[in-house]
Amino acid sequence: MRDISIEFPGVKALSNVDFQVESGKVYALVGANGAGKSTLMKVMAGAYDHYTGSIYFNGEEVSIRTPRDAKNLGIEIVYQEVDTALVPYLTVAENIMLNVLVNKMDKKVFVRWPQIHKAARQILSRLNIELDTNTIVDELKLAQKQMVLIARAIAEDCRFLILDEPTAPLSNTETDELFRLVRDLVKNHQVGVVFISHRLPEVFEICEDITIMKDGKVVTNQTLEGLTVNKVVEHMLGQKLSETFPKRHVHLGDVLLEVNNLTEEEGLVHHANMNVRAGEIVGIAGLVGAGKTEFCKTLFGALKTIDGEVVLKGKKLKVTSPYSAVTQGLALVPEERRREGVLVEEPVYSNLSSATLSKFSTPLGFIKAAAERLNAKKVITDLGIKTPHDAQKVAFLSGGNQQKVAVGKWLIADADIYIFDEPTKGVDVGAKHDIFELIGRLAEQGKGVIYASCEFTEILGITDRTYVMYDGTIVQELETKNITEEQLLFYSTGGK
Repeated sequence: MRDISIEFPGVKALSNVDFQVESGKVYALVGANGAGKSTLMKVMAGAYDHYTGSIYFNGEEVSIRTPRDAKNLGIEIVYQEVDTALVPYLTVAENIMLNVLVNKMDKKVFVRWPQIHKAARQILSRLNIELDTNTIVDELKLAQKQMVLIARAIAEDCRFLILDEPTAPLSNTETDELFRLVRDLVKNHQVGVVFISHRLPEVFEICEDITIMKDGKVVTNQTLEGLTVNKVVEHMLGQKLSETFPKRHVHLGDVLLEVNNLTEEEGLVHHANMNVRAGEIVGIAGLVGAGKTEFCKTLFGALKTIDGEVVLKGKKLKVTSPYSAVTQGLALVPEERRREGVLVEEPVYSNLSSATLSKFSTPLGFIKAAAERLNAKKVITDLGIKTPHDAQKVAFLSGGNQQKVAVGKWLIADADIYIFDEPTKGVDVGAKHDIFELIGRLAEQGKGVIYASCEFTEILGITDRTYVMYDGTIVQELETKNITEEQLLFYSTGGK
């Protein structure tokens, strides 16, 4: 790719970018949110057709203006938002063979389903993935859905595979399996892989070369040999690496929240006990599948409680729905921001008022547009949300800026307890720093904060006290300053 540039209303997303990929190698593509990584790959995958510049394949200039153009050249992309790329009500086989069904069977009247399932099984076997091809995709775990997407990508002659934040939703074991798959594709099938990730230690583990982007331009193209994580971060930020976690003055007050014997209807959370004091950041640590998300949703009324009690400021709450949770002083920033945290097809300003709409409405229910826009401009400035204007659709923001919107809508809610579920998933180091600063400010205001994450480094860096979850229950309570990452891993894997 040579001199690739592309503009959107109010934003020049790429400026004269050069990028090169060879077969049989893994390339890292990194940068802060909004740097242009995903945009560049969408050009390569045919999702954007209004770019300028040239693309060459085997030395010959080609035109990639549609996804089909890219697929004809063997270029496939697995996007970060896995659920939006699959058809949930179709089977594993139908999703894997979807391109074949659409592109090669349009003149045929009947589909030979046994052949479709056989072909899908052969692809899964080739990748050493064990899945029943008759399973409906909506019933799969997130990691399994990602494997289905990769299987679909190589169902045809895949020569270059783009993986956009592939490990963000995965556990350590699932990440190891993905890396095994990537190495097999590279070594045995000579596929060229572009690996986009904010988890920089993984970049050093799986990649050979790295391209670092900032503000729509390439900062450097080089091998990873001789580089360090800190040096990469400095390239990404354009400045020396400062402290990631905020320095804050901890002044703990009385107990704000007590959770006693909380049990969820499906048994995903059982007999969970915890408490949060005013001004305290409490961690919920655990591996993927430990029940952290389910605990947060049960506390917030999104999942049904069958036993236990939640007490806030000495008053027993009756949380039967997210609405009742909000009215009683709880706020939740969910893990799946695009599905549950923001309204992607709505503008930024209406997202930032969505949790507190009554504050911007007349007694008759009409929205005070001027007040709503004024609030949006203030939050955009306070959180450093990168958007050309407050009317931009949230769908067109980068992942980190979408997360800032998901957090920003709660800032004037004046909740007593703020629950953050994996708030830095798919977020770059710069945006992480901003989110940590915001969480620190909430605690200093006397709010109670629950911080649920499988990123143990973050748990150790930002929390005051930590509860460890395993198999749907809280198994340990620990003072964060006295524990190590190894201890968290020990307890989160069932150690006693």
